[in-house]
Amino acid sequence: METRGLEPVPDSERTGRARGLFPTWAAANTTVLLLTLGAGLVVFDALNLWQVLIVATAAPVLSYGMVGLVSVAGKAGGAPGMALSRAVFGQRGNLAPGALIWVARWGWETVNAVTGAYAVLAVLDLLFGVRSTTTLIMVTLTAFVAAGFLLSGLGARALRVCSAWSACLFGGFSVLVLVHLAGTTPWRAVLDQPAGPAPAVVAGIGTLAAGGISWSPAGPDFARYLPRTASGRAVVAATVGGAAVVSLPMVMMGAVMAVGTPGLAATRDPVSFIGASLPDWISVPYLFVAVLGMVLINAMSMYSAGFTAQTLGFRVPRAWAVGANAAISLFLGALLMLVASSFMDSFVSFLNLLAVTFSAWLGVFGMDQLRGRAYDPAALMDTTSSSAYWYTGGFAWPALAAWSTGLAVGLLFTGVEWFSGPLATTWAGRNGLGWAVTVLVSGGLYAALPRPGAGRHGTPLHF
Repeated sequence: METRGLEPVPDSERTGRARGLFPTWAAANTTVLLLTLGAGLVVFDALNLWQVLIVATAAPVLSYGMVGLVSVAGKAGGAPGMALSRAVFGQRGNLAPGALIWVARWGWETVNAVTGAYAVLAVLDLLFGVRSTTTLIMVTLTAFVAAGFLLSGLGARALRVCSAWSACLFGGFSVLVLVHLAGTTPWRAVLDQPAGPAPAVVAGIGTLAAGGISWSPAGPDFARYLPRTASGRAVVAATVGGAAVVSLPMVMMGAVMAVGTPGLAATRDPVSFIGASLPDWISVPYLFVAVLGMVLINAMSMYSAGFTAQTLGFRVPRAWAVGANAAISLFLGALLMLVASSFMDSFVSFLNLLAVTFSAWLGVFGMDQLRGRAYDPAALMDTTSSSAYWYTGGFAWPALAAWSTGLAVGLLFTGVEWFSGPLATTWAGRNGLGWAVTVLVSGGLYAALPRPGAGRHGTPLHF
């Protein structure tokens, strides 16, 4: 069990390799929701197979390219992402973006928990004919959240081992699904699909990229055990490659399945729908492996959430700092499964809001890296006024100004199920690019503002 919290990893324990990030980010994408999103590109956006291929290729390269860039800071500073963020926003200033990101994690873990619970219910129905009830929903949801909580408590090494196995198992069963689709799909109908409008391609990239961007503050959490000499380019390549090798075929599979079963794009329970669309000998093991993968995704999110909670001042071990997240995701998951009328509408709306929230931080933090940030390990852990990252009363005002401005402007361009900004009907808003506006505004403004001193000592970033 990993017992280290926010404190930077000493050089003697940095024995990882950049290629070890490949299965980590492959596992982070082992969710059947990518099938549903791929189906939505065909049914709702009217894209053909080649346009879906463009979307499925561009989205992970764009989003996980940024996750990889942020991950480089992890191998430079040896600390979790939200601890390194103290160097950018100040010891007190970091509380504002940290609190918002922590709250956003609740939603991400809720969506994963609900998807996993649906998968368990689908397996029980397929194997034993057990029908879903309110009691059974709560039991499966509780078990899923508890499993993610326990695995996150074991720490980085356990997550790395599980990621490797999860990626291999999920990939193997996905090949079986591909073989089945190759023989049962009406390929003439698939290939004869007319091309959809170009703006829909842009919107599809924006929606898919939103999910990847939400992992950006967690990038350093999984890269901090890498030696300082590890290649930054290799870190970015492993991050993008791991995500793309899973997300690209999954999205394409969903697009192909949607031609014969368009209901996949709009079902309230996407997991059981997928199970019913495949023969039992494929669907049962496939959904079982999918459950394991989604438990792992939740565990990875909770792992990072624990660090974020510690940066907010919760003086408890990391393994217990995620307890609040687990309880909240259980409550919200019950609401989503028992009350919400449309799972996919809620999911896409959540993705868009989540992306704006994380993009405001990403724009500032990423630009700070590009400006040559060096990290002082002692100053990162010193939360008193003697810290080199205390700045002005504990706040780095230029970073906070850029972050808050980017967040506000991004929300103006965002339109979702529960909220619509006044600029949501513009080209950027209609195409789900509120997060891109947020990155550009927060990063551009931070580049234009004077930056506080980087601290007395530190290790500069090297690519």
